[in-house]
Amino acid sequence: MDSKAFRQALGEFATGVAVITAEGSDGDPIGMTMSSFNSVSIDPPLVLFSVDRCANSLPAMSKAKGFAVNVLGREQEDIANRFARALSDKWSQVKCRVGIAKAPLITGALASFECEPYAQYDGGDHMIFVIRVLRHTVRAGNPAPLVFFRGRYRDLVGETEREPTWPLPIHY
Repeated sequence: MDSKAFRQALGEFATGVAVITAEGSDGDPIGMTMSSFNSVSIDPPLVLFSVDRCANSLPAMSKAKGFAVNVLGREQEDIANRFARALSDKWSQVKCRVGIAKAPLITGALASFECEPYAQYDGGDHMIFVIRVLRHTVRAGNPAPLVFFRGRYRDLVGETEREPTWPLPIHY
């Protein structure tokens, strides 16, 4: 399979952008930007994300005792870019607080999920982390999401809210 064409085809699926954070084994915070986040189960409350096996943070993520999923708003593009860079100073100028899972919660995130490890699975060139949600919060005011589509950040400008046509194709 042509991996470049496959990646391009995957880019046709618009996603939100999140920063996954945890406390590293040395006590320092770790975090990385990703769009590979989604729901798994309502009961028990499970979500998942995946990390490239070449990522510098993978060993620390694999040993973390807690995680936070910080879903970013449109105005947080700079935070997404900061946490997408390996081995950079990601935490300066980022306001956050430590949650119950000992993972940093980024101030102003659209939604935050405080989680504990549930399972890890082989995902080819990625490791899949399934995590159990302990607590979640949603930012008030209905702010715009940070959206990633076709390899770029996008706006939902001009989009009209519509009632879904039933049945919804989403299965929970």
